[in-house]
Amino acid sequence: MAGTILERFEAIEECYEFMLAYAAQGLLSDEGNESGRQVRAFLNRAVEALGGLSESCATALADENRERGGPLPPFLAVLDRDALDSRAAIELVLAQPAISSQLIDNLNASIHLRALLTDVFLLGEVFRMQPATGKIATA
Repeated sequence: MAGTILERFEAIEECYEFMLAYAAQGLLSDEGNESGRQVRAFLNRAVEALGGLSESCATALADENRERGGPLPPFLAVLDRDALDSRAAIELVLAQPAISSQLIDNLNASIHLRALLTDVFLLGEVFRMQPATGKIATA
């Protein structure tokens, strides 16, 4: 299950990296160019990855960790808020008839997206460092 979570994290990170490159191109619209087609694909993939992200993380972790309490459940609540906020911002961008480099640059600068990326980086390391028992250290 952790592999699936890491794939979600990767989709989010790849989207952000592509958006940085897209923002630097100075495009007025996503219409009629390969980068434009790709930016919508990356954004849609990120939206999919964000759906139910915190629940998927909780499921991927040993039930014992959640039952004992500790720092994990509160952090998953933070992840859920950041994922919902970021998804709303991405969906707003996707709803636009034209996606300019400036629009993507503003999305990149969104505090919501930056908070989500920090959550993903942090939790990704936690998953990668998880002991073979499948338990997350809670003390």
